[in-house]
Amino acid sequence: MSGFELQRLGLLMEAEPGNPQELEGVLNPAAMRGPDGELYLFPRLVARGNYSRIGIARVRFNEAGDPAGVERLGIALEPEADYERRPDGGGGCEDPRIAFVEPLQRYMMTYTALTPHGPRIAVALSADLFHWQRLGLAAFAPYFGIAFGGVDDKDASLFPVAIANPSGQPELAMLHRPLFPGTRPEETACHPASREVDLDRESIWISYCKMPLDGSEPYRLRKFTSHHRLATPVSPWERLKIGGGTPPILTRHGWLIVYHGVSEVVDPSTPGHQLCYSAGVMVLSKEHPRVIRYRSAEPVLQPVLPQERRGTVANVVFPTGIDRRDDLGSPDRFDVYYGMADNRIGVARLDVPDCLPPGGAADTPEAKV
Repeated sequence: MSGFELQRLGLLMEAEPGNPQELEGVLNPAAMRGPDGELYLFPRLVARGNYSRIGIARVRFNEAGDPAGVERLGIALEPEADYERRPDGGGGCEDPRIAFVEPLQRYMMTYTALTPHGPRIAVALSADLFHWQRLGLAAFAPYFGIAFGGVDDKDASLFPVAIANPSGQPELAMLHRPLFPGTRPEETACHPASREVDLDRESIWISYCKMPLDGSEPYRLRKFTSHHRLATPVSPWERLKIGGGTPPILTRHGWLIVYHGVSEVVDPSTPGHQLCYSAGVMVLSKEHPRVIRYRSAEPVLQPVLPQERRGTVANVVFPTGIDRRDDLGSPDRFDVYYGMADNRIGVARLDVPDCLPPGGAADTPEAKV
């Protein structure tokens, strides 16, 4: 194999008829193996009025070992905390990612809480995937004049091991993409194609948090005090926005991330700006994840199927969950779970190539799109 390629395995989950908790769709799941070795999905379940809960479902596999369906098991989180609810009765727990953080020997979930002030990153902790302790909203210290606090933020995920911070100290590390004013794709689409990117405010960041390994004061696991800008939009397919996707997972080449980018669909017959969400691959150095070893110049997954092109939001493939197929004896094989047009869940297979492909997209401070 010459490069990174995603092979679609098909539609895995869609709204259950008659289920009011799924009236407006199921999408954007976390994926994680439990202590029993089973694979569990944590889909966003959307009720009327965009009211979201995070469900739990066990993945069923066919004889070939491919994901073939799910068994619904209940709810992991629903809006209960003040920061998950809005005065008008709305709110939500959305788009989770889960990592088993080895130094803590605990599962950690990052998810989007739809607060009264907008979407923010929230954190929860579990020993078994079924019982979750809320730790609260993630808090970010400022960085050289960049105020992360009070800014909308989404699509966060954690590394499963301690990562050296900019000072060389091992800490809990989070990937996230703050949504500073003016950086949403609906806003950047209004600028010329040759616009200059605001490198600090349109990028994926790595932020770092000290870990109390004795299990005391778990609320400290949400306080991120140092930061590093990781990746900014470079290629045309991510011109309008770049953002997180699947949690980082270790491969022979380094930390693999299947991330998302947003471009514009050119359709003269349709007024306004029509957006397209695609997926690409990024590989970070194992020893120094702040170093990008490879980044796909072209998307590895684009909305092509009818289920990806038509739905709650048209033209969306949105990767959020990833599963290494060690159970098949295939450590270089990964199943990627993704949202389809914001109302269904699909799965695709990624086989990691023997060598990193040449010609990955650069990410330099001088880059323009």
